[in-house]
Amino acid sequence: MVICGLMLLVAPVNHDDASAPAEADKGRSFAHSVLVVEDEEFTRSLVTEGLADAGFSVRSAPSVAAALDELATFEPHVIITDLDFGPGPSGVDLINRVVEDWPWVGIVVLTSHASVELGAGGAATLPDGVVYVVKSSVHSMSELREAVVHSLEAHQVMGSAAIDSATGQIVVTPIQAETLRLIAEGLSNAGIAKRRGTSLRSAEALVQRTLHALRIPADPDLNPRVLAVRMWQQGRIVVR
Repeated sequence: MVICGLMLLVAPVNHDDASAPAEADKGRSFAHSVLVVEDEEFTRSLVTEGLADAGFSVRSAPSVAAALDELATFEPHVIITDLDFGPGPSGVDLINRVVEDWPWVGIVVLTSHASVELGAGGAATLPDGVVYVVKSSVHSMSELREAVVHSLEAHQVMGSAAIDSATGQIVVTPIQAETLRLIAEGLSNAGIAKRRGTSLRSAEALVQRTLHALRIPADPDLNPRVLAVRMWQQGRIVVR
């Protein structure tokens, strides 16, 4: 990738408002983390340094295998990945793994190819919500940062969970709703991991994020899982 003179072609996959540009992030203070997965060293360094300068916590990896190693100890809010890594696992393989084990993580594809088929080979498709950026179309690092912000906002990590203004109900995602259902069944984190076919670490993180979305306060005298199930049973939660 040659990023000289950066333009952004941001195309969120299957979003109804894909033509709407992401809002500028001027003056916004980020406390979010990004994992950059790119096999070309110059590009990897350029993107990593640019995002770090913008206030993100950034790590990088030169391959899919290295990225999975990073994910064992580092949980990013967003992953930026190329599609073509030569022989071996592709960016699509990494994306599918992230969607399965870390469904709350935003994904930005940064590739030289205008189509997924060319970048990943074959008839590969990307999950909904992936932000697709063509390398040759990027004209400024700020526009790449906008792609990250767009992905963050799509995965609802920029702030607290939404409240339905008409009903006062807390709005959760389908993944969070599934987690609540499993908690209501009495499953432990290990049981949730087994049921979903994911790692224990992923299940623990998903439970914690779900409880946080419900705005349950930290109180040593209360059991947050019981409170979450009670809220669910009382109809105080809506899924969207």
